[in-house]
Order: sequence, then C-alpha cells, then structure tokens
Amino acid sequence: MTRRPRQRDIAKLAGVSQTTVSLVLNGKTAELGINRETEQKILDAIRELGYVPNVTARALRGGRNGLLGVHTFEPLFPTGRESYYDEFMIGIEQQAIRSGQDLVLFTSMHQGGDPSVFRGGQNRLRIADGAIILGFEQHDDELERLAAEGFPFVFIGRRERAAALMPYVTADYAPAMAQLVAMLHEHGHRRVAYLGLADRAEPRVERRESFAAACAELGLTVTGESFAGHGELDRAWLDGLLARETTVLLVESTEQLEEVAALGVDIPGRLSAVGLDSINESTPVTHDWTHLVVARRAMGARAVELLLEVLDGRRDLHYHERLPCGFAPGATLNRIS
Repeated sequence: MTRRPRQRDIAKLAGVSQTTVSLVLNGKTAELGINRETEQKILDAIRELGYVPNVTARALRGGRNGLLGVHTFEPLFPTGRESYYDEFMIGIEQQAIRSGQDLVLFTSMHQGGDPSVFRGGQNRLRIADGAIILGFEQHDDELERLAAEGFPFVFIGRRERAAALMPYVTADYAPAMAQLVAMLHEHGHRRVAYLGLADRAEPRVERRESFAAACAELGLTVTGESFAGHGELDRAWLDGLLARETTVLLVESTEQLEEVAALGVDIPGRLSAVGLDSINESTPVTHDWTHLVVARRAMGARAVELLLEVLDGRRDLHYHERLPCGFAPGATLNRIS
C-alpha cells in the first residue's frame, strides 16, 4: 500500500524546512513572518501530494486546527420546498461561530453516487479536528471504522448499533408522543389514525412505537396505520379512515399534511390533523397546523458543543443526550364534546 505523504515530503518538494511546513499547517504564517511566496510553495506541494493531516496524532500532541467537519450520507440541501436539514445546519453554524470554530462541509462523498467517507481508501474527514454526522441513511460499518481509527465524531439522531461507538444528541420523542396522545384523549378523541413515511428511520420508528404504547395505555383505538411516499395518497384511502369514524390523524411530515388537505377533507371540522415534526418557517402551508416542535436547531448547536467536549476530553464517548420536544397548538385539533 502506498505510504501517505508526510510533512517532510512537503518540505522536500517545496524546498523549505519541515518546521516551516508545520507553521503553515498550523496557521502561523503571519504571526512568524513567513512570506507569501514560501507559503504558496508549501500549499502547492500539499495539493500535489494529496496530503491530509493526521488529526488523531495532532490531538495526542494537544494541537487542533479549529475545523469541524459536517457530513451526511445523503445530500444536505435538497431542491424541494422543504429541506429537513435547514434548522440543524443553522444551529451548527451559529454554535460554531460562538465557539470560534470553522466548519468544513464534506460534499465530495456524493460524487459519482458513492457517499463513503473512505472513498479512495482514505478518511477524508481527517482534515477536520472531528465531525458532526447526520442524516437518515445508515452506514454503521463506516461509523465503526471511524471509531476504530480513533476519529472523534458526534451523530445527530439515535443509532442503536452505533450507540456504543460514539456520542449522539437526539430528540426525546417518547415523552412527547405520550403527552400528545394524552392531549388527544383530553380533547375527546378516541379513534385515531397514523400516517407515516415509508421507511424505517430510527427516529420515526421511535415515534410510532411510542404512539402505539400511549394509545394502548389510554384506550384509544388505532383505526389505521398507513405508510406512504410523496404523491401516494388518494381519496379512497381518506374515505376509508372516515368510514371507520376516525376523528384525528397524526402525520409524520409537513408534505403529507399538505397532501391530506389537498384531498378535500374539512380540517379540522371533519378530521383533526396533527403533525409530528417541526414546520420550517420558509415552508408554504395551507393551514395553521397543530404540530410537535422538534428542537432541530438546538440539536445542531448541542452537537457542536458535544464534539468540542469530546475533543477536550471532557465527555465520555458513550454519552447520549435527548432534547425535549415542544408543541405548537395551531388550529387543526378540534375538541370533541
């Protein structure tokens, strides 16, 4: 296997000392009077050799470069009307600014349809001190490899298999769903249906399981559980729910809420509807939807803090944190007399 380039290789190619290379890599050119021409030679050599700093070794020496990586196994910025990651990224950026850190957004993993961190055999995240990883796509084998290398990272969201490898911050869905179902019961609803997305993403599974447990505890009848992708709902499905005397529908995504409204049902006169996730301020909606508020921005900010705590040795690698959900009362949950 080809040896990875080292600082002495950069120094030889650029015609400078290894000490000068180290100073440039640590951002001390202006502080120590290294001229621009010399700095450029070193930067050109770094690019030519494909040098990536060994972050683990640098951390053992007590050194950091102030770069935090952000990576997902799917694109961060979809072109649709609703971007799930917007609030996470705002929180990450705001906390990075407050903490005096720069962010590196890793996008090359998505070139050619290969989202691997190790595309080409190298961990490209190593240019950062550590990384925040988020997204629904599960690549636990890659997370296990990162952990085995000693690369520090924090995940946003729960991951059962990887929970022993890394810290994570997630939303505390179970008590939020219990409180929501209790509210439905208090409003007089006894027949409830659930509409989810057609995947097995762990946060959604947790919400569904918590919903079922809360309904069983309070004696609510679940008249239907449906899982559909975008554009898969039709009036026959809705008429089936209404025929079963369903009075309230819990819905996982904003797009699904809007699709239900487009089917022509009177909301909340004929059917109450409650969303189970946050609604972005920039997302156009037809109703003032009653919905849970998932603290995405706070989760992003906390992930930055948690990563820095890990890098400082102040946080155990098996630490997991759950942030409480809020509730927006909206106007789509009727009280039944």
